[in-house]
Amino acid sequence: MGLRVRASSLLLSLALELAVALVSVSAQQKFGINYGQIANDLPEPTRVAGLLQSMNVNKVKLYDADPRVLTAFANTGVEFIIAVGNENLQTMASNPAAARQWVATHVQPYIPATRITCVTVGNEVFSSNDTVMMSSLLPAMKAVYAALGGLGLGSQVTVSSAHSVNVLATSFPPSSGAFREELAEYIQPILDFHAQTGSPFLINAYPFFAYKGSPGTVSLPYVLFEPNPGVRDPNTNLSYDNMLYAQIDAVYAAMKVMGHTDVAVRISETGWPSKGDEDETGATVQNAAAYNGNLMQRIAMGQGTPLKPNVPIDVYVFALFNENMKPGPTSERNYGLFYPNGSPVYAINSGGSGGSGGGFGPGGSLNPYYTSMFSSSSKLAVSTTFLTERVMLLLLLQAIVILLQS
Repeated sequence: MGLRVRASSLLLSLALELAVALVSVSAQQKFGINYGQIANDLPEPTRVAGLLQSMNVNKVKLYDADPRVLTAFANTGVEFIIAVGNENLQTMASNPAAARQWVATHVQPYIPATRITCVTVGNEVFSSNDTVMMSSLLPAMKAVYAALGGLGLGSQVTVSSAHSVNVLATSFPPSSGAFREELAEYIQPILDFHAQTGSPFLINAYPFFAYKGSPGTVSLPYVLFEPNPGVRDPNTNLSYDNMLYAQIDAVYAAMKVMGHTDVAVRISETGWPSKGDEDETGATVQNAAAYNGNLMQRIAMGQGTPLKPNVPIDVYVFALFNENMKPGPTSERNYGLFYPNGSPVYAINSGGSGGSGGGFGPGGSLNPYYTSMFSSSSKLAVSTTFLTERVMLLLLLQAIVILLQS
């Protein structure tokens, strides 16, 4: 009798833990979002905090360390990546006191009320031709890391830098991924730093640009996560059904060439514009909804890439709002999931739960009217994932009932 009681108690505990996990999965979106502010018509940060909480998004990336935003999100539990601008790199590299002052001003006062978990030092530094800035990047990263440690924040806040996927000289097949030769002297020690500090290598990757550049040869379903034959890597025999995963694995391959299999890759930016100029093929509402919707569905599944199937992809979607003051082509001002007034640019389903407070499902904050713009394969995969979890819970509960009745 005692054995049955102990067994039933254990099964009940497991069932409760699984139930809690299921609630947590359905309640929290697993993707992060980029909160850019190059605009003159955006809502106040306090309103944005409410919007993101209603969406159940709990990871946000900034391009600065705006005190209004960090204050508005205090005690919300939302995790933040904040940024040191490129204009500060040379000063911090040559003067560690400048890094200490920056951390003391922009990080320390807000912790622990605001959950700052990472500082990015510079953004797409290697996309410029500024060799002084390139040389300053790692010393600035080390200075910020040391400043965080000096203030007792080193275990809470990591240090990284976001790079364009164009740091790769070769990205296909993924197993042949390699960094540009002229960047090796900079990237090698940066990877060493990431390995030593346990911080991720951040990549900004936009399959949209590949399609825009060669719409006649790049498959639209392949870049949108829609059903397609896929492509096979002849060296690994791994099959890829979307470009983003191929790009991620190309970065892993490039890091391996430099001796690192111990650094995680995180996608710090990816997205698709809902509008563009006449020559910006593919920049449509339908394609933006498909790209972001299908991607979010896969994130909700905890899916990994073909090379690392057991490592869920970690993605920050670009962007929260359309930003009307961004320079460049029309697409640059139309990556947002929302208009500045808080209404969605398009309907989308992220794989989260529906209903009020459910995020992006039918009736949710981003999807006030239900429409299906995501692939049937993504829907099936997500449905199967949640169904499997619920079957496991049901079996556990049935086992408890049988034990208690015996």
